[in-house]
Amino acid sequence: MEEEKIKRIYEILNNIPVTKDNKETIEEIKKQLLNKDYLEAFKKIDELNKIQKGEKKVEKIEEEPKEEEEEGIYPKELSNIELERIYMGMLLNDPKLIVKYYFPFEECYFEDADILNAYKSVLFTEGGAYSSEEAKAGFNFARDNETVYKFKNQLRADVRGKDYDMEKIYLDLRKLFILRKSYLEVPIKSIQDKIVEITSYTLYDKMSIEEVRSAIEQVNATEKFKRAILNRDLTTFLESGENNLRNGLELPFPILNSVFKGIRKGETMAFAMPSNSGKSRFTIDIAAHTALVHKKKVLIISNEMSEEKMKLCLITTIINNKAIQDLHGIHISKTEGELLEFKYRADDPKKVETDEDGFIIRKPNEKQGDFIERLTKCSEEFRKTIEITEWANKEIANSIYFINITDHTNDELRKVIMNYYYKEQIEYVFYDTLKTDTANIGIGEELKKTATILSNLAQNFNIYICSTLQLAESSTLPVNLTVNDLAVSRTVKEVLDTLCLIKQINRDTLDNYEYSLNEVDTKYFDLKKYKDPDVRYYACVVDKNRAGAKPTLVFRLNLAYNVWEELGYLRLKQ
Repeated sequence: MEEEKIKRIYEILNNIPVTKDNKETIEEIKKQLLNKDYLEAFKKIDELNKIQKGEKKVEKIEEEPKEEEEEGIYPKELSNIELERIYMGMLLNDPKLIVKYYFPFEECYFEDADILNAYKSVLFTEGGAYSSEEAKAGFNFARDNETVYKFKNQLRADVRGKDYDMEKIYLDLRKLFILRKSYLEVPIKSIQDKIVEITSYTLYDKMSIEEVRSAIEQVNATEKFKRAILNRDLTTFLESGENNLRNGLELPFPILNSVFKGIRKGETMAFAMPSNSGKSRFTIDIAAHTALVHKKKVLIISNEMSEEKMKLCLITTIINNKAIQDLHGIHISKTEGELLEFKYRADDPKKVETDEDGFIIRKPNEKQGDFIERLTKCSEEFRKTIEITEWANKEIANSIYFINITDHTNDELRKVIMNYYYKEQIEYVFYDTLKTDTANIGIGEELKKTATILSNLAQNFNIYICSTLQLAESSTLPVNLTVNDLAVSRTVKEVLDTLCLIKQINRDTLDNYEYSLNEVDTKYFDLKKYKDPDVRYYACVVDKNRAGAKPTLVFRLNLAYNVWEELGYLRLKQ
């Protein structure tokens, strides 16, 4: 509970416009939170309330937010008396409509008792000759008196002469009834909230009755997984130190972009690498480019790296990626290790104690908040890093959604993707790493079933799905990789649109390779050797490409900075 309160304080602070009157108070609150002086932070919140007098008051953290009292048994999102009245008025004016537009007893959830009574009246009286036994099953007779008579006349009059579409009215009401039924059947508030949230899905109006039922099932399936929005509150994550650690969209790699015709919706793409080669980091690199450069919402599904590791990798990528640097306008370089260990260089090494590499040394027993305050004063590098994460925090429209699944079935995987598709209209999905579902671990051929499900989703819903695969540890030269070097089913290739096999070139054999800038060229370049062990060269063999060419390329990368650079076409020296 304490963790939730602290999180809410940060959310409040991030949403308060900073002014000259409140700036110091906000900074003091953040510092107290970092130093775990929660009591003082709460006191400062009260001061902030006074400063904000005349504006929207900051909510108090000590108290849980009180929900607005709602009339009836349904939240306002599931309440629509007007829709019920329109449906009932149209039915009373033309009782024959009951033949097609009726509600089975088990799915009849009128909110207004008078409307329900009028509905039963149509079933047995006005439309009794037209309604089927199936439609009447389970209902009792309606009460009838002068008040009811006047009420039904009023319903008729309300819709008379109006141009309503009964098909749409009925569909909207049927979907609402299905949601109401599920809402009442599930006693768990978190799931009830997600059921209510279905009405706000971007494509809710286009959803069929069966798709609403499926969305409810998706909610139940998705609730078992840990979810997050990776680029939310990156600054707090970084500062707190409390962690466990016509084509498609343009790819960040010119040649691959050319041969694949970009990132194309409706297709499945896969990159296979050996274990511990950077599959997750490569995923983050492409996903961040898609989200921030192309301004598209993306979903990352991972069974490899935790949310915290992904978040740190995302920060590293946003800081060092050249295309993203052009967006935020800050050109610095920081390794993932430096970010994690709070290693920042001093503006003036003479004024603060630094190590042999020029990084500011944290004082013994120095609190986290105090160290952050000192870094802010003494390190331009730190200030620029925070400026970058603050920029990322504001990129709300380009959210990078994340879900960690370590125990799932193929059906649950499908439902997770569809849930985010309908809820957020996400059309770019990254899956790290493509494996068989839990029940079929170790059965290689089952992987093709999972890949087929993803391929069907991509085609049926026009979604781009990019997966990583496991490449076997073998003696095959990087330039000679084939589908037989996959650690899993070789037949998975059949259902993919594109497949790249990627493997590191051993440092001792770099002299055996050369690359050119064009596929057919007369000028070739050696692979330069670096002392830095983090600088590597990877061969990338395009093993399958429905769009055309299948070249062999070379990448130079540095996983410490998560920088991937496509150099050109690779070959063994002749």
